[in-house]
Amino acid sequence: MGWPGRICGAACSRGHDVTLYNLGVRGETSQDIKRRWRAEAAPRMLAGMNCAMVFAFGLNDCVLVDDAKLRAEPGQTAINARAVLTEAKAWLPSLFIGPAPVDDTRSPPLLIAGKKIRIQNIQIAEANQVLARVMAEIDVPYLDVFTQLTENPQWHELMKQGDGVHPPGQGYDLLAQSILNWEPWCRLLGQPSIP
Repeated sequence: MGWPGRICGAACSRGHDVTLYNLGVRGETSQDIKRRWRAEAAPRMLAGMNCAMVFAFGLNDCVLVDDAKLRAEPGQTAINARAVLTEAKAWLPSLFIGPAPVDDTRSPPLLIAGKKIRIQNIQIAEANQVLARVMAEIDVPYLDVFTQLTENPQWHELMKQGDGVHPPGQGYDLLAQSILNWEPWCRLLGQPSIP
């Protein structure tokens, strides 16, 4: 379920009629999202329905390949995010959930065959700042989960149980709780935020 299934399940349990389409693809960068998001979202947005989009990308941009090059430099992440979210918010209400910290003391799961990869929180922190700045400039609500979870000892313990990049279920519960209490998400559902 990840966090998308958890937040939509919680919305349904509160009486909201929510249909979730999780269009995430493992390993995709912001450039990949930019290339495909509209074509995949459009058929799922039914006329006459209250539709919205929640974006979450940027972590895969921070992957360092063969200790030499990031899959996308922060400036390119900014360009891609600005292009995607400017178009998205002109079409439908849109939110952005920033990337979460990883356990960067461990080797991440295989992502690119034959390549050595690393993901470090220092790069994620930079991407988080870049994405937050871009979303502020184009007036798209941005949830900085990186800072929240970096300061949460429970998150770090849970990340040791997962693969270093993806937490076990309780980690997704923590992430989902941050989103469920976030005022822009609550406003999207037409409900007051949870104290």
